[in-house]
Amino acid sequence: MVLENEKDLNKAKKTLAWYNMIPNLIWSILNLTPVSIYCFTLLNYKTFYIFLAVSLIPIFLKNSFLDKLQIGKTIKIYKQLGVHLINKVAQNGVIINNLIKRKFPDHKVVTNKKSSIDGLINQTYIFEKFHLILFLFFSLTITYAFIKGHLTWACIILLTNIAYNIYPNLLQQYIRLKLILFSKKINRNSTIGAASR
Repeated sequence: MVLENEKDLNKAKKTLAWYNMIPNLIWSILNLTPVSIYCFTLLNYKTFYIFLAVSLIPIFLKNSFLDKLQIGKTIKIYKQLGVHLINKVAQNGVIINNLIKRKFPDHKVVTNKKSSIDGLINQTYIFEKFHLILFLFFSLTITYAFIKGHLTWACIILLTNIAYNIYPNLLQQYIRLKLILFSKKINRNSTIGAASR
């Protein structure tokens, strides 16, 4: 955010946090409720804790490993899958940023500074690990539900896994690619500018 003074910057950050809370809360309630109900009613505690322990593995993954999970080298495949549409309703997405810009016209999601771009890239890795943890937990629960013959629950949790974990992970990859392309563009422009002096 490029705002004139520290007070405006803090106010914009607080407003952004409140606005981001809304989609987070809605998506979390919609997608965590089914798996929570299933776990508390049909999954024994021992299995739950085993699933939880296994699901924490992504915490230890290096960013370079996450880069290998990337499904495309360009944003084209992500657009074909509709990931850019998810970006409209996600936290820090198009709708949220448009709302913030109404109150704070100088608000910028990312600036030309390397630290700004690097900070957002690091944030995508954190979010991706979070959704990988949940993806693993949901996947183990789906497998358990299928084995136990709880097919309706398995299908419901599968749908929520796609909506709450697979697409958000693709979104992080999409955002990361856009940031890398933006960073390259800035570097290219600064190189051209330096050469023309």
